[in-house]
Amino acid sequence: MSEAQWAAVDDYLVREVVTEHPHLAAARDAGRAAGLPAIEVAPNQGRLLALLCRVAGARRVLEFGTLAGYSTLWFADAVGADGQVTTLELDPTHAAVARENFARAGLADRVRLIEGPAADSAQRLVDDGEPPFDLVFIDADKPGNPLYLELAVELAHPGTVIVVDNVVRGGAVADPGARDPAVIGSRAVLYDLGHHPRLDATALQTVGSKGWDGFALAVVRD
Repeated sequence: MSEAQWAAVDDYLVREVVTEHPHLAAARDAGRAAGLPAIEVAPNQGRLLALLCRVAGARRVLEFGTLAGYSTLWFADAVGADGQVTTLELDPTHAAVARENFARAGLADRVRLIEGPAADSAQRLVDDGEPPFDLVFIDADKPGNPLYLELAVELAHPGTVIVVDNVVRGGAVADPGARDPAVIGSRAVLYDLGHHPRLDATALQTVGSKGWDGFALAVVRD
């Protein structure tokens, strides 16, 4: 089966099952217009994140990696009017585009965007005694994943859901000879997920409009 077929099936599933709010499509288009990379989650993946948020009853979400704010908006919709999404973004251009997208969607009051290196920002949250988050989405630079996971656990409570995106890397994660830093970071975070004393986790590979990849899902234990 070809990547074109994977994408065609994704398009079909989105048409049949996923209702993408116009402000989500506008956010994606704004990212393209600003020259941001087209690496945000697909609409059906965004809906999955929103559903996980709702299943977990999440009102406080932490996101590592904002880009144009597409996945952030899925979370902002899901947490409701009394919820908040904290999203961490290194690149000031990305952050500026995202802020415009949040304002256009009328959801800026639900989003706190913190600029700077994600690990530094998350560590400040830890040091400042930030209340725990109900769901954490890790979708920033892949070499940083192991540290992001540790910080996510520090900012979690029992029952917090943690999602790590892009862990399969076109199958390269299973290649012991791969030297790409993103692959090495993905392998490291998968090992940590499988051996962490406070996590129950699994990982799934996916195909679709975003190619061959996958994600890991964990829940924090008592």
